[in-house]
Order: sequence, then C-alpha cells, then structure tokens
Amino acid sequence: MTTPSPLLSRPGAVEAAGPDARVAAHYGEPLREQRALAAGTAVVDLSHRGVVTVTGPDRLSWLNTLSSQQVSALKPGESSELLLLSVQGRIDFEARVIDDGETTWLIVEAAEAGPLAEYLNRMKFMLRVEIADSSAEWAVVGSTRAVPEWSGRLAWQDPWPHVSAGGYSYATVPDEQHPGLERPWFEYLIPAAGLEEAVAGRALAGVLAAEALRIAAWRPRIGAETDDKTIPHELDLLRTAVHLAKGCYKGQETIARVHNLGHPPRRLVFLQAWTVRNTRCPRPAAPSWRGSGRSER
Repeated sequence: MTTPSPLLSRPGAVEAAGPDARVAAHYGEPLREQRALAAGTAVVDLSHRGVVTVTGPDRLSWLNTLSSQQVSALKPGESSELLLLSVQGRIDFEARVIDDGETTWLIVEAAEAGPLAEYLNRMKFMLRVEIADSSAEWAVVGSTRAVPEWSGRLAWQDPWPHVSAGGYSYATVPDEQHPGLERPWFEYLIPAAGLEEAVAGRALAGVLAAEALRIAAWRPRIGAETDDKTIPHELDLLRTAVHLAKGCYKGQETIARVHNLGHPPRRLVFLQAWTVRNTRCPRPAAPSWRGSGRSER
C-alpha cells in the first residue's frame, strides 16, 4: 500500500516515522499491544511493506539463478527468504518469498519495492517472466499465530531461526535455545481495498510491538541494523537466506570465502542494558585523563 494506512484512523493511533511511516507506531498502549501480539491475540498493520510479484513459467528457476537461495523447487504455499547480492557479496535486496503456483510474491521493505522491480526487469532478458510492483494493490498484516479465519489467504511464515536446507548457523547458542523460537511469525497478503474489513473486530498492535518481538528474537532487519557494507554472515542470515551448495550467483565468491575462513569481519550482537539503582552509594566521578599525557575523551 503506497498511501497512509486506513487503520491510522483508529482511536489512539500514532503514526510511525522513518521506514515504518504510513502505519501506526502504536494505538496508545505500546506495552499492552506488545503483550497481545506476543500472545497471538492481536495483529499488526504492515501495509506499508512493499510487494513485488513475479509471474511466468520461468519465474522460480530464474530467481534461483539470481539469488542466494535455492527456490527452483519451491512448492505452492512454502515460505523462503532470499538475498540479491552485489559482486562483493554485500546485501542489495532481501525478500520474503512465497509462491502460489502461478505467482511468486516478494515481500520487502517499503522503500525497496520500486528499486527491486526495476532491477529484476533489467535482468529478465528473454526469459518468460513478468515483474510488477504490486504494493498499491496488496497490504501485509503480521501475526505471531496462524489466523484460522484467514486460512484461505496467502501467508509467508518466517523460517527464522531454523537452519534451512543448505544453511549454516553462526549463533553461539544451541539451536534449541535460540530466542527466535519464542517468536513464530506470519505475514498475510490481503487486498489493500479489503484491509479494514479483514481486521474488523481484531485487536491491533503497532509496529513498535512487532519491532520489540523481532529484536528479542535476534531477527535482523535490512535497513535497521545494516549498512551498505553488510554481508550475510554478519547477520547470521546464512541460517535462513543462503544455500551454500547451490549453483553460481552474484556474490557467491564472498559467501564461500568468508564462510570457509569462518571469520566474518563484523558480527551483529544482541546487547541487553540493565539499569541498577543504588541510593546508598554515591556515583563515582567520571574518569579524567587530564595531566596524564593522554588526550581527554
């Protein structure tokens, strides 16, 4: 959806800023909304997300040659994640992928749909594929639980944190202890014109709630924790978005070299801040380098 969400008219709605503009940051009670979203009793409006559609008989084999993921045999209704990389192996695009048997749907960040559609159109050559930026026609709604009433709708299920076939984990915790297991995640595709009707009667959470659950699950987000030099190993995205044994694609050399060396140049880590209040002990004075021959910082 390329216009502000109609759900911003809900009482208490406060619009988000930055990459999440056009949907609600919250509806007046962020913490309550986060608890409801985690419990599966609320859904979150993600209608600002970009949606790119790829149709044609060559769509899956073609996307397979371009991307980091093995999607040539993707079954209808099966979810995956892929990356389109630069020659240096840096992340140009990240997409959530689901196919319905006739169309491959790529769900991306709001600002990425247009550039992704343009890039794919440049790469199709003589293949039987058609690419469209369908963001204006489709809205995305997120949930931590499958919604029984939406069983007939197309839904992407986040593979995170499970290690997909051909993937690899860089996490320092055992897979069965990964905090992402506490956050199942579904993104439903809903016709934009029917968004209000689809969520009628449902409790809503803002994107702040969804972001809090994402961060607690160690789930990286392109554009939030990345820059133009980020490679997949730094985000542990070999876990869900890279197949190490598939055929050649742009950026594969970096994927293989860094993986075989085993030392990504940087790593995204989760830091937990604790606030400790002690009224009986005075706060220590800030250190100073004055007179020590070292520059003060």
